[in-house]
Amino acid sequence: MQKLSRKEIQKILPHRDPFLFVDEVTDYIPGEYAKGVKYVREDEYYFKGHFPGNPIMPGVIIIETLAQAGAVMMLTLDKFKGKMVLFAGIDKVRFKRIVKPGDKLELFVKILNLKLNIGKGFGEAKVEGELACSAELLFSIV
Repeated sequence: MQKLSRKEIQKILPHRDPFLFVDEVTDYIPGEYAKGVKYVREDEYYFKGHFPGNPIMPGVIIIETLAQAGAVMMLTLDKFKGKMVLFAGIDKVRFKRIVKPGDKLELFVKILNLKLNIGKGFGEAKVEGELACSAELLFSIV
């Protein structure tokens, strides 16, 4: 089991606060899958407006968090080290549960296919084992 701390993730991804969402990678195999965690904090910048008095993590932020976990997994492959992963598309997105401050968002992303520098992955985000979001993530490595 391979783990990465937030500090180690920052050595792999170009993202920085307030847009670095993955707090830790709990297990991964480069180019195959990654498991990670996002601790949803009450002081996250987006809760000020989404929604005052009833804070809900925006779906686009959940998708971005999954994508960042997937990017870590891809950028740990020797041939992609030092590169950047960009969205190429998002398909079959489903939101099943609200994510709120205090939740531990459990991330799982696996690669479905990869040709040269274009690929497709599948991701799920869960809270306490309950599915919050799933999506197919298309990406390009540049």
